[in-house]
Amino acid sequence: MQQQRLDDRDWSKLTLGERIRQIEVEGYVVLPDLLTAEQIAGLKVETARLETRAVDYSVHQQVRPAVQFVGGAITELIANPPTIAFLRELFGDEIVLMSYAYARSEPGHPGISLHADGQPYGSKIFGYEGSCPWLVRVLYYLDDLTPDVSPFRVVPHSHLSMHRDANPYKRYEAHPEEVMVPVKAGSAVLINHRVFHGNFPNTGSRARELLAIAYRPGWAGPVAEVALWDPADLERLPDAVRPLFVDRNTRHWDFGGGNKPANMAREALGMNPSRWERV
Repeated sequence: MQQQRLDDRDWSKLTLGERIRQIEVEGYVVLPDLLTAEQIAGLKVETARLETRAVDYSVHQQVRPAVQFVGGAITELIANPPTIAFLRELFGDEIVLMSYAYARSEPGHPGISLHADGQPYGSKIFGYEGSCPWLVRVLYYLDDLTPDVSPFRVVPHSHLSMHRDANPYKRYEAHPEEVMVPVKAGSAVLINHRVFHGNFPNTGSRARELLAIAYRPGWAGPVAEVALWDPADLERLPDAVRPLFVDRNTRHWDFGGGNKPANMAREALGMNPSRWERV
């Protein structure tokens, strides 16, 4: 662990353009200090009430999928203003919520294998949600990530590789160029869902909680249908959150598009090479 590569930079110093470049090129970025101590405490009160289950490889990794409709601060976190503001810069105006889960890594947790969440043909683990061409998972940490308490791990740039070693259906025990990312409670790690990532074992004396929310740009829908939201659940959502709960199958494509469609634009700010220079 002492020889582990660390990415413990001061993330607060990144400009908007640098944040965009970081997640597009490196595959991950940290948005620090998104939650106050009071917000963290309130969320922990609510997560303590959640009924969880162990994953198949360890009783020390407890999870609760589909927490988007439990209400309270957990549901309100979906529309956290600074996070949504960054996603609008990254995606454009149309943001689609795809999933939301809670996880707790307890002492003895063996760590999560290096894997990719984005799987273009779907999978048993991720369903067809993983088939979206682009998706960002926002990992809100409710506890400090220290080297001994399940810190985030990632293989930078791995989402860019065309090699068979980067087949997103593969999993790895470790990688010689993986990076450990320690962050403070209240910060979030945002990941490109194709980057290989996981977390390290919890060899400490306390648990580490996180809330993981997946969003995507409106055009980038799954290749096959996923379940619709229940209208009765949607009725109970706070006004600030409701706009993110559009049909998860939404996508914008044009199979029959021609070579010279009418009224083509002459600019596209979102894909400017200069977007990485924004402040």
